[in-house]
Amino acid sequence: MKKLSAKGVKWLKGFHLIAVASWIGGAVSLLALYFLKIGVEDGGVLYGINKSIHHVDMNIVVIPGAVGSLLTGLLYSLFSNWGFFKHNWLTFKWIVTVTAIVFGTFFLGPWETAMMEISGKIGIASLTDSAYLYNQQMNLMFGTLQVLVLIITVFVSILKPWKSKKQA
Repeated sequence: MKKLSAKGVKWLKGFHLIAVASWIGGAVSLLALYFLKIGVEDGGVLYGINKSIHHVDMNIVVIPGAVGSLLTGLLYSLFSNWGFFKHNWLTFKWIVTVTAIVFGTFFLGPWETAMMEISGKIGIASLTDSAYLYNQQMNLMFGTLQVLVLIITVFVSILKPWKSKKQA
């Protein structure tokens, strides 16, 4: 398969870094928005916070960043000398990226959507609703874990800590 020129790889790296920054920065923003709920006494405000979280996640930053990271990583693997699984650190990145996207799709996203829907229906009573509190706890706990894993993955990408499979 034809490889990108050195300049092409640099452009691709720039787009990849923008996507990764969007994904991680957006996820950190979602966690920060959760803390706006502290002391909220109005159901409309609570719903507005949850709606904002949902909007930033689904439409503006997090999902586009995650998809962009996956696609630019795919392009990197196809059109540069890095390949898909040539190095153990690359295999780690693929596992983390795909797992994080799947986990976000089937768990984090639905928990977040449920919080928005519950707060839209019952307002401030959401703060005592067991389903709302469960979804919030799961989203906050696993969302934080996912951000930490993504940050670790950035450093794995920079440090390239494991030998290539050929060297091992």
